[in-house]
Amino acid sequence: MRFAFFSGVLALCFCLLGNGCSKGITRATAATVFFVRGNVVFGDAERNDFQPVTSKSKIHAGNVVRTSDGASINLALIPGAFVQLSGNSEIKIEDLSLTKDGNETAEGVLDRRAWIRLNRGRIVSLFSHSDRSASEFSVTTGQVLLRPDSDCLFSVWTNGTTSRAACGRGEVSASADAQPPLKLAAGYFSQWPTVSKEPIAATANASAQMDIKTALDAELELLDQAAGWQNRRVF
Repeated sequence: MRFAFFSGVLALCFCLLGNGCSKGITRATAATVFFVRGNVVFGDAERNDFQPVTSKSKIHAGNVVRTSDGASINLALIPGAFVQLSGNSEIKIEDLSLTKDGNETAEGVLDRRAWIRLNRGRIVSLFSHSDRSASEFSVTTGQVLLRPDSDCLFSVWTNGTTSRAACGRGEVSASADAQPPLKLAAGYFSQWPTVSKEPIAATANASAQMDIKTALDAELELLDQAAGWQNRRVF
């Protein structure tokens, strides 16, 4: 009886020390800078502590990224989630992490997460499921939350009080307070706040057309830059 009890305690200790009984180990990761043009800074907004972005900068959860007029930055957030931030824009990295099962290889990754808040300006997002692990990606503004429903390309713009999202490829889900979720398919957009219950064809709005054109142009850059990075990544 004592031996059985001792064996149980010993097994528990090994489990806790080795994390073998946990569902996974979550750790913070950093965004990788693909390309930066013009004056782009990142840092702690609460402390007003910013520094210029370089190709070697590691941008973590909690950091704010700001671009000046005419500037832009391309980032890899997690494998399969790439973004371009346009000029006069600002984002905050809400969460950037991965969960592993203890295996030190890429196959040991259970989940990847990238949550971005767009405070102002425009961000283009290119999302694809890069492997069998789950990936959580979202872009939030003060008016709407956007999540990809499939491999997709979409643009989000906001001035702080109004937000607009346009889909260039695939499909993205948009959720806003007190409104039923919308599914934006390729070639459609929506704006918040709005009284419309259905997405609108981008051909009916000049700004939405520009959003999609910007997204399609950014897609070419992001795909080209991502090709080499995906081969070098270690997670």
